[in-house]
Amino acid sequence: MKMHVPVLSAAALAVLLTGAGNAQPYPDKPVRLVVGSAPGGGNDFVARVVNARLSELLGKQVIIDNRGGAGGLLGTEIVAHASPDGYTLLQMFSNFAILPSLHPRLTFDVERDFAPIVNVASTALILVVHPGVPANSVSELIAYAKRNPDALNFAAPGVGSLGHLAGELFKSMAKVNMTHVAYKGGGPAIAALVGREVHLYFSTVPAALAQVKAGRLRALGVTSPKRLAAAPAVPTIAEQGLRGFDVVGWFGMFAPARAPSAVVELLNDRVNKSLAAPEVKERLASEGVEPEGGTPVSFANHVKREIRKWNAVARQAGVVARPQ
Repeated sequence: MKMHVPVLSAAALAVLLTGAGNAQPYPDKPVRLVVGSAPGGGNDFVARVVNARLSELLGKQVIIDNRGGAGGLLGTEIVAHASPDGYTLLQMFSNFAILPSLHPRLTFDVERDFAPIVNVASTALILVVHPGVPANSVSELIAYAKRNPDALNFAAPGVGSLGHLAGELFKSMAKVNMTHVAYKGGGPAIAALVGREVHLYFSTVPAALAQVKAGRLRALGVTSPKRLAAAPAVPTIAEQGLRGFDVVGWFGMFAPARAPSAVVELLNDRVNKSLAAPEVKERLASEGVEPEGGTPVSFANHVKREIRKWNAVARQAGVVARPQ
């Protein structure tokens, strides 16, 4: 995908690099990036790959603070109530857009209390099973599930996460029943699948590929309309009989609302430059992740569309998170 790299305004750049009045230039200390998932998952992978370069471009270290649990709710809540000074940021997976559908009594509003910075990257999910599951394709998995009602369970990184809703969509389209088991992030979900606690998982690609390559898991299909360059031998779920099955996730960076627009512009500029670095693009692509980039406005509009889309899916599936 060709990224649109916005140009930081001269006025914003001047303020940030030289300071204004007695203010110190931003950043003049390390930046905390709250990653709304446990270590080892796809969101964590993207954060570490991109922000190693981002630290160099900012001239200050970006410190990753993993806060998994409740489908990203815990980490998101921390940043919603943080000081809007640009020193506490959030990186979230698509779950961000699903939270309002699951938690009617949130202590924050995902549209009102956040300033979208940039859509960092996107990825399809990949349906993986433990080798003990007697299925080598999606059609075989569906046939097995129909012969053995209630025999299968599937992992997801939290109630209402993208992996959870992908599983619910699969159940609906394939007309099978499976039991959902929630974990506190992609890493724990993968570990549970490898350990045979569950049978299958709609995983982010980075989290699953290493286990597939090692033979500990079997990949049955990807959720995107096209096959992935990182796993060209794995067919799409749509081409295996479930036409129209399409789930693509994203990883985005946010600041608390009321963060200075110049700070948002600077961060957007530096993340876009990080995504353009050859070593970053190569590392992301090797795990089936596509850099996105773009402007804060384009990302804000994308988030709004995603909130409405997943609200409809969650309502149809009857997915409701337990009170926190």
